[in-house]
Amino acid sequence: MNTKPSARSAPPRSRGWVLGHVAGAPVIVTPSWFLAAVVLTLVFGPWVLRQMPALGTAAYLVSATFVIMLFASVFLHEVAHALVARARGQEVHELAITIWGGHTAYSGGLARPLDGFLVAVVGPLTNIALAAGFWFALQGRGAGFDVPALLLAAGAFSNAFVGVFNLLPGLPLDGGQILEAVVWGITGSRNTGTVVAGWVGRLVAAGIVVWALVWLLALPLANGMAPDVSRALIAALVAAFVWAGASSAIAAGRRREAISTLRAGELADPVVTVPLGATVAAALAARGVAGPGEAMSRVVVVGHGGLPLAVLDDGAVSAVPPEARELTGVDAVAVPLVAESAVGPEVGGQDLLRHLAASSGGARLVPVVDAGRVTGILDLARVARAVRGT
Repeated sequence: MNTKPSARSAPPRSRGWVLGHVAGAPVIVTPSWFLAAVVLTLVFGPWVLRQMPALGTAAYLVSATFVIMLFASVFLHEVAHALVARARGQEVHELAITIWGGHTAYSGGLARPLDGFLVAVVGPLTNIALAAGFWFALQGRGAGFDVPALLLAAGAFSNAFVGVFNLLPGLPLDGGQILEAVVWGITGSRNTGTVVAGWVGRLVAAGIVVWALVWLLALPLANGMAPDVSRALIAALVAAFVWAGASSAIAAGRRREAISTLRAGELADPVVTVPLGATVAAALAARGVAGPGEAMSRVVVVGHGGLPLAVLDDGAVSAVPPEARELTGVDAVAVPLVAESAVGPEVGGQDLLRHLAASSGGARLVPVVDAGRVTGILDLARVARAVRGT
């Protein structure tokens, strides 16, 4: 039940069945939800039977009704995320109901800490409001205890639990996104907020494991009772989910921080230029020989006004016999550059990645141009290594 900010481009859609649209985005029920629904029905069935033994096998029908109510509450949780995200300028891509509850995927780039805070907090508050509604409805029924009363009580408890649990201050929970926004507001760095909330998320996961070991296993054994192994296993699965999400958040925060330091001019290879029509021999002479520790300059073929047209292909050059280099033009051994792909040396961070994705046209090499003059060649493979190395 977490929001999922994503890149500007639409992320891959979750596999499943589209039930409708909210905030302009599809509502998707994934196949894993059916597994979760069956398991939860079987888990809650015996509990319902203990509360109302007269139901018999109908207890599982009541249990299934409760599971549907629970996921309806999850759906409203995600709707709240989606509506506020759209109101804060985000593009909502999907609302998915999954084995873990659900998620809302959106993009657009959170501009302020307040945006992240509002998008995150509204989900748990929706569950807390639902819990209050179920509770007041239960109180209005009087003292009788029947199936509707049981469902109202279960709805109140489950929504209160979901709301409070999601407010725990660690990613990937909504409370972690709230903490991220708070740290972002204090430090001015969203990346710092993400990393801090990720580490707190790991502490939350560890706390869930400790709670399961002590409360569900150790204490019952110490009191001569059977340990609650099934609930301990569920707690372990939840802890694993939180730990994995927290670890991913830490990696994403560090990656964004490193990306923010990237600059096209600093990543680019040095260049020398030769005019269109020059020979291979002239190009090699212009490049010269790199000294110890120096990067070999790339040779850029330029046209009128210094417009970068192509880059010399060293592999193709090596295939030209030395005696033919004075007669072979550079256009025969050069790789064309994509028109309009040039980038300024100061362009960096996400702006650089967006520019490369939008204008490189699948080419590996992009010219770096400053005041109309080619100052470098940016190899997209080097950019990718810089991003992965974070």
